[in-house]
Amino acid sequence: MFGLMGGFNASDYCDRQIYAGAERVRDRHARDQHHLTVETEPSGASVKTSNQFACDATPCTFKMPRKSEFGVTISKDGYKTWTGQVTTRVSGAGGAGMAGNVLVGGVIGAGVDVATGAMLDLDPNPLVVKLEPQD
Repeated sequence: MFGLMGGFNASDYCDRQIYAGAERVRDRHARDQHHLTVETEPSGASVKTSNQFACDATPCTFKMPRKSEFGVTISKDGYKTWTGQVTTRVSGAGGAGMAGNVLVGGVIGAGVDVATGAMLDLDPNPLVVKLEPQD
């Protein structure tokens, strides 16, 4: 009866929440990728990651999933090979966005943030490495 008299209509409310959640899913999908920049001194080193990304010469930038954690190997003739790890951390905006999703009733959007890693940043980024000469 409320729906007919201009009051609360549960069906309309649910439809609006589903639509809002779908919009957040679409927006988050665009943000679930992140650019990782790798710079070396000297430049011109090759980079390989454990999640199958590579470049022939630094500086270079990769478009990768935000929730990736992976190893990095950097090599250049005449220099020691460098290996390290890129991890993830909750970004300041990501944590605030997650809280906002929950408060506004966006349980779907909050779930997508967790699943896609949209609230995460790669760390370190940029990855800057000073290569050591071989002895």
